[in-house]
Amino acid sequence: MTVPSLDMQKTMANAIRALSMDAVQKANSGHPGLPMGAADFATVLFTQFLNFDASDPHWPDRDRFILSAGHGSMLLYSLLFLTGYKDMTLEQLKNFRQLGSITAGHPEYGHAEGIETTTGPLGQGLANAVGFAIAERHLAARFGNDLVNHKTYVLAGDGCLMEGISQEAITLAGHLKLSHLIVLWDDNGISIDGKVSMSDSTDQLARFASANWNVSRVDGHNPSEVAAALQAAQNSDKPTMIACKTIIGFGAPTKQGTSATHGSPLGAEEIAGARKALGWDYGPFVVPDEILNAWRAVGSRGTSLRKDWEQRLAASSHKAEFNRITSGALPANFDEVVAAYKKELAKNPPWIATRNSSQNALDVINAAVPETIGGSADLTGSNNTKSKDMKALTATDYGARYVYYGIREHGMAAAMNGMALHGGVIPYGGTFLTFTDYCRPSIRLSALMGKRVIYVMTHDSIGLGEDGPTHQPVEHLAALRVIPNLLTFRPCDAVETLECWQLALQTAASPSVLALTRQKLKPARLAYSAKNLCALGAYEIAPSAKKSKVVIFASGSEVEIALEAKATLDKAGTPARVVSVPSMELFEKQSKAYRKELLGKEKIRIAIEAGVAQGWNRFIGDDGVFIGMKGYGASAPAEALYKHFGITAKAIVKAARK
Repeated sequence: MTVPSLDMQKTMANAIRALSMDAVQKANSGHPGLPMGAADFATVLFTQFLNFDASDPHWPDRDRFILSAGHGSMLLYSLLFLTGYKDMTLEQLKNFRQLGSITAGHPEYGHAEGIETTTGPLGQGLANAVGFAIAERHLAARFGNDLVNHKTYVLAGDGCLMEGISQEAITLAGHLKLSHLIVLWDDNGISIDGKVSMSDSTDQLARFASANWNVSRVDGHNPSEVAAALQAAQNSDKPTMIACKTIIGFGAPTKQGTSATHGSPLGAEEIAGARKALGWDYGPFVVPDEILNAWRAVGSRGTSLRKDWEQRLAASSHKAEFNRITSGALPANFDEVVAAYKKELAKNPPWIATRNSSQNALDVINAAVPETIGGSADLTGSNNTKSKDMKALTATDYGARYVYYGIREHGMAAAMNGMALHGGVIPYGGTFLTFTDYCRPSIRLSALMGKRVIYVMTHDSIGLGEDGPTHQPVEHLAALRVIPNLLTFRPCDAVETLECWQLALQTAASPSVLALTRQKLKPARLAYSAKNLCALGAYEIAPSAKKSKVVIFASGSEVEIALEAKATLDKAGTPARVVSVPSMELFEKQSKAYRKELLGKEKIRIAIEAGVAQGWNRFIGDDGVFIGMKGYGASAPAEALYKHFGITAKAIVKAARK
């Protein structure tokens, strides 16, 4: 395809502007300013550089376009319609921001083809893009450039660069020299409150340059300058940031360049003036055939590239494995590998912390599942996330499988989302459970998008000991359990830890959190079970030999305490049973009959967990007894803390007798 003339590029960009302002006006809601301001440089990117095929949105070696400034969603929706994505019809643009449409207020992954990630929380798309770029370079190292060789382009706004997550993202990308990552900054100098200069004076080019990026500045309304900068970025040895100076709401006669165009419809009079200023003599949602055909030619520009790639894949010895990992399927022998290791654990049950149980499980899993990529936010030795066969993924070795994220919890979580969205890899990463507060926005997006991202969160209670209440999570399990479509696992020993890892890996449409202990735990599962009992969410780990009078529900490290209490009660003639609850979410997915049977009819109902009580009423009712935390922890050895806060077998026995 020949490059459109400058006049045609201007007209094609105006099609984006017209559709965007029309859709926002019809919805009486939205953000016309960014699409109108960024239309020129977006047109250059799509017509000359972005390799994609609108007829095959899932082509694995396509370039990725990420609209980090998600409020400008009509830019993306307009481009998807214009380039010919089948599901993005004109009717969808007319139903912008309406119930049931695929054109949500901010781009949502899975709603429409061509939306690579859910954006809206500013900075997330930029940080996701780092994960996309890591996955691309890793897979290229594994399968070769013939199969994997594409770019990740990001359109970021002023807000994306002001968000703290952007610093974590750009410094990691620069450190890893992710040269296939190219950021186009819509440098319009306007935020909702007004001029950016009212709140920020950062030299963004100097900032990116200091983080080991190549940087340049262009007139975002000059196609030739934009094209030259993008061309220079193609062979860069570092990630590239191009500052595109633009006028927000370009074309709006009285509102362009002001915050009035940022997040409100322009109004009928201003739109009429914009049409005149832009020379767009067509009605609402009308794109003349000549212009639409030019855009549709852009959408099919990558068809020959895709077909050439398909031929290379068909001839490759890696075809079967490449198709497997990009489909998200686990190796065929995965369950057999897990079963074999579970039998070993039954023969020699280890008395270790579940964080160590997790590392032992990873030694087995990572050897069997070559697409996993692990990492930690500077807590590798504490999270135990690096299995014995793993080497560090670096700028000189993208083929390795372990990322040292540094102290960048939020950036790590967002990058893992990007890896999962890219496909071909299964990311997991670790920090302390209390620092899920730093990761939470990204964890929520993992769940919203339904992506398999595994968060290994160790030091899961006051059991971490002397580091004190700043590091001791008390409300975090409850806070995680209320996030829809997130699986929160808290295993009690090595067997449950292995089963939880198996479930996390098998669950392709949900993220998982593994809450793991620092302190050693006595093994509770002593007999081999071919069935994954943790898949039930809750199950009877210690039944009563006689009719039970007491039922004790527990998770993680408190299962050991519950079993000790049961032994005391049984000996005293008060039969008790213990239910392990590794996942409240999976328990709720079981049949009503199973849930009713497991909950039982005992009048004495006790739950114990070294956290707050929220969520446990489901098991013990309003009249049950909860033993756990009512406030923050303290700095002391774990044994002293459990005794001080009354999280003990004696407390269970006392509550049962009372």
